[in-house]
Amino acid sequence: MKKYIRYRILTVCSLFLLCLSGCSFGDTQVMMRAGFSDNEVFKIGDEVCTLPEAKVIMTNYQNMYGTMYGIDLWKHEFGKNDLETYVKDLTISRLAQIMAMDFLAEEKEIQLSEAEEKKVEEAAKEYYDSLNEAEKEYMHVKESDIEKLYRRYGLANKLYTHLTQGVDDEVSDDEARVMEAQQIFVTDKDKAKIVEQQLKEGSDFLAVANVYHEGAETEITFGRNDVPKEIEEVAFSLENDQISEKIETEKGYYFLKCINHYDREKTDDHKSVILEQRRKEAFDDVYSEFLTTLSSEFNEKVWKDAQVEVKKDVKTDRFFEVYEKYCDW
Repeated sequence: MKKYIRYRILTVCSLFLLCLSGCSFGDTQVMMRAGFSDNEVFKIGDEVCTLPEAKVIMTNYQNMYGTMYGIDLWKHEFGKNDLETYVKDLTISRLAQIMAMDFLAEEKEIQLSEAEEKKVEEAAKEYYDSLNEAEKEYMHVKESDIEKLYRRYGLANKLYTHLTQGVDDEVSDDEARVMEAQQIFVTDKDKAKIVEQQLKEGSDFLAVANVYHEGAETEITFGRNDVPKEIEEVAFSLENDQISEKIETEKGYYFLKCINHYDREKTDDHKSVILEQRRKEAFDDVYSEFLTTLSSEFNEKVWKDAQVEVKKDVKTDRFFEVYEKYCDW
């Protein structure tokens, strides 16, 4: 089975890890303190994230991630507790990052325009109207809560665009090039000599791989920086059907056969990944420093008591879809 490198668009959010004594938010320590109401999950500066707001995001995540490929992951793939922890951590992570970004937007005097505010209102109405009574009751949400969330996400998106607008968007084919190859990997030096000799004698590459390859996959797809430098230098100099010499690395010995030295479709996809990485780096240069100036508090008890409940009448998962429809500026 062919192993494809799964390129993921890097987001501006990092995991907001929870623990009993406190949790790390960038370089800021988030302390568990008294003084919260039963409706407040966390505070950043003077802004509060309420439980209904958090439950909107949590509910959408639980429905987006809970059932995939026709499989109920709540029952089969992870076990409820593991998936519940993931969904709840992801919810707090995203909301905390969005709120912090909004403070930075305020500092830089970035605001939503009247037209954008109108789009926020339209998005909130469409999403709220899509909810049934069971979903509204489960999340304890009002249309004004949805509007506040969309406004926060919209302002954060506008900040991100502002901070990354000067990033060079030219990515060369060579920088983004993705190739397909077959590999043989062995850890033993003597085995490497045997493989090397058999390949020089003209033995079929896959036949040798079936006997000696110690890795999980024989067929691989990769781009630059996805493999060690010593492998990259050799791999990207190969032509189709060409077999490399022995490549020695810290982990062992590799032999490569080039199947496709330039996969056009995957290369084009990889350009988007590289460009997004550049944008993230430009954003992080400003954002990471700003995080150290924020004070934060987290209401552990309220969030611990907020359970993910899988109910047949609570299926809403369109929050982000509606956002993109109206607010993707």
